[in-house]
Amino acid sequence: MELLKHDDVTRKIIGCAMRVHTALGNGFQEVIYQRALEIEMALDGLAFEREKEMPIYYRDVEIGTRRVDFFVSGLIMVELKAIIELEDVHLAQSINYLEAYNMEIGLLLNFGSKSLMFKRLLNKKFKIV
Repeated sequence: MELLKHDDVTRKIIGCAMRVHTALGNGFQEVIYQRALEIEMALDGLAFEREKEMPIYYRDVEIGTRRVDFFVSGLIMVELKAIIELEDVHLAQSINYLEAYNMEIGLLLNFGSKSLMFKRLLNKKFKIV
């Protein structure tokens, strides 16, 4: 079985998210899960930045900024949701962020359902700089 890129880090992040969801369940606002995940990832020794503001460019012109929930180990973008069900629009939004920030790997975590939901995302337009 082929390992996915940065699988060790994504597994650690998902493990942290599972511990948070087990402890809190569903029904809280996204910011509550974000704060709990921050504590859990720090305890697990993961290096991360929370709510890092990043510029968005169009044709090399900065047109705005967006804050991503977490950048982990400088490798993985993590976007949180606290909604009943993930829809295609949430997946598309997260992939757009990956492309805008030129990040190769992302995780979309949803704490709003009875079980933690997660999607591993791959930026097919990723460029090594």
